[in-house]
Amino acid sequence: MARSILRKNSKIIVVFLDQIIIYASFLLAFLLRFDFQWSSIPKHLSQNLISFAPILSIITGLMYFAFGSYNIVWRFIDMKDIVRIIVAGILSAGTTILIGTIINKTQPISVLIMAWTSIITLSCLIRLLPRFFVSLGMLGAEPRTVEPTVYKERAMIIGAGQAGEMIVQDLRRNAQLGIKPVLIIDDNTALANRTIVGVPVLGSTKDIVPLAEEHDIDIIIFAIPSLGKKRKKEILEICNQTSCQLKMITSYIDMVTENQASMALRDVTIEDLLEREPIKTNLEEVGQYIRDKVVMVTGAGGSIGSELCRQICKLRPKQIILIDIYENSLYATQLELLEKHPEVEIITLIASVRDWKRMESVFQTYKPQVIYHAAAHKHVPLMEDSPMEAIKNNIGGTYKMAKLADQYHVERFVQISTDKAVHPTNIMGATKRVCEMIIQTIGKGSATRFVAVRFGNVLGSNGSVVPIFRKQIEAGGPVTVTHPDIIRYFMTIPEAVSLVMQAGAYASPGEIYVLDMGEPVKIDDLARKMIRLSGNVPNKDISITYTGLRPGEKLYEEMLLSEEGLRKTPSDLIYIANPLDIDKVSFEQKVTKLVMEAENNSDTMLSSLVELVPINRYNKQQL
Repeated sequence: MARSILRKNSKIIVVFLDQIIIYASFLLAFLLRFDFQWSSIPKHLSQNLISFAPILSIITGLMYFAFGSYNIVWRFIDMKDIVRIIVAGILSAGTTILIGTIINKTQPISVLIMAWTSIITLSCLIRLLPRFFVSLGMLGAEPRTVEPTVYKERAMIIGAGQAGEMIVQDLRRNAQLGIKPVLIIDDNTALANRTIVGVPVLGSTKDIVPLAEEHDIDIIIFAIPSLGKKRKKEILEICNQTSCQLKMITSYIDMVTENQASMALRDVTIEDLLEREPIKTNLEEVGQYIRDKVVMVTGAGGSIGSELCRQICKLRPKQIILIDIYENSLYATQLELLEKHPEVEIITLIASVRDWKRMESVFQTYKPQVIYHAAAHKHVPLMEDSPMEAIKNNIGGTYKMAKLADQYHVERFVQISTDKAVHPTNIMGATKRVCEMIIQTIGKGSATRFVAVRFGNVLGSNGSVVPIFRKQIEAGGPVTVTHPDIIRYFMTIPEAVSLVMQAGAYASPGEIYVLDMGEPVKIDDLARKMIRLSGNVPNKDISITYTGLRPGEKLYEEMLLSEEGLRKTPSDLIYIANPLDIDKVSFEQKVTKLVMEAENNSDTMLSSLVELVPINRYNKQQL
């Protein structure tokens, strides 16, 4: 109870203590100057001090406030904070001397030197005391637990900075966690063979693997929150070569606000290992075509659709219309947006993009100005077994949405596409390629800016490989990989969506935008990394089995048709594929015929699809 009161009133307490220090320091300085004989102090000097004391007090307090010395969390004070206090004290001294000279309230130089030396020293000390008590386990934690004789786990800390020190302190104060800080790793060679609060710094990041084995390390804690993503990824990759469990701090702010630094730890995920430098989106450009507009998102309950909704709402649209056929995921998206963005009018509709009349009534009622079309069937093996559904939903739905957008003069229509549309070997990829062609043909001569954005796999999306691997690892394996050489491009969902929205800002009729997906990832390596992140050893603790390529699956995905070529955009991560020449009348006739065949489950359906887009593993004789 007393500790809680102290924390809530810490600023008031420090201000009060500073005022006592100021008066006491000048009193002590005078007594030292005049050999502790109060009667020896000239009367005019003591009167000057008494009359000038309130001004001195105010100036010092304001200077401390200006330099943030009252915003310091006592337990985590560092040298930068001490320097700020010293600078504030020196400036206060100079200011008071100047004002004292102007109003003729001067004091002996010796008194001023002794007084201000005492003020600055004591101000620093009262702020350092809480940190001293923390190091003894007397403040900022529950009563100290008796350390166990045998620890359950041994920890390596990456980073000898303040965050690393806090982690070590916290693990020692909370011995009931059973984690012993054994050693610290840091690339600063000046720290080699030194100790941080009793824990030795034994090497640099290149020594992580051998030191982890030599010291029987169970957990590696990454404690450098300010490190750039590229370097962080490199270090985490080294850590992942061990069999240790990997953890990292969420942020330094989280560590400070939590009572225990260990509470700010989280498991390192595969997203951390695949993370790239932050993608910079021109929010001004994107905001110009979103702000105060009626925006529609189809497939709003899906991985991409829901993230589109999140980012759109941040840009203050007039209204956002959420469309999806699956009510559970759409309801979850609606609840999240209502909670986070009460300022945005959110319309949530259960509807199918296949249903012309239903969608036409939505267009008539809400008059959308910007459409993101993310509704689609995307699961490759399932669509091989149900090609009519892929054609009806992907091709039929896109064709109807595009025709309605053209008819109702929508300003922009952004189609979400995939790398599987390039030289497709499966039904899903072929349908998405036809969707791109729909965008290109209907975009010709239309007032609506139709564009498609093509990208690869997104981490953590529904049905993607990462959540499947996670479940398999949690179940103890085996982890199933289709082929040891299969590779895929990956991007996080927020990254992909931010680039989709940026591409919408560049929109010119009928263009296909291709996202730079970075370096391809070998799925076998991905599986092994995820197993190691769980603290297991591949093919020892959890086995990997190869199941063979599924129908329609490629070893390597492509981002570009050979005849398309690429042009640059203002973004380094977005390119434009040169449009192909498609006969509009003939194409639309073929699309209409194909969708009708799919609706009737006609035997000629697949041959009609192959006529529009060749599927590499089919030929007309097979169909």
